[in-house]
Amino acid sequence: QVQLVESGGGLVQAGESLRLSCRASGSGFSTKAMGWYRQAPGKQRELVADITSGGTTTYADSVKGRFTISRDNAKNTVYLHMNSLKPEDTAVYDCNVRIHSTPVYPWGQGTQVTVSS
Repeated sequence: QVQLVESGGGLVQAGESLRLSCRASGSGFSTKAMGWYRQAPGKQRELVADITSGGTTTYADSVKGRFTISRDNAKNTVYLHMNSLKPEDTAVYDCNVRIHSTPVYPWGQGTQVTVSS
């Protein structure tokens, strides 16, 4: 089973940037689509961005132009570069493998992002 470990979260002020990392264990990472998700208190988890094995990316409307997803297959790692952060970006961020647009593995601990105004 693949294990996913997220890191890079923290407390920042509005307008600042963060880079989140998600490292996957196991083999075959380069063949898998990956997604970054977030869940704010009292809200459902939502897909923020995803990237296919070929590098095609999609983004939620709320983060377009501010967030960039990328991957380093040699490191089994997917990144989320977050710029111009807003208080409404405050959430726990998780990553997961996506198959047929569905997250596959149990969620890890995620990484907390808190943006103060």
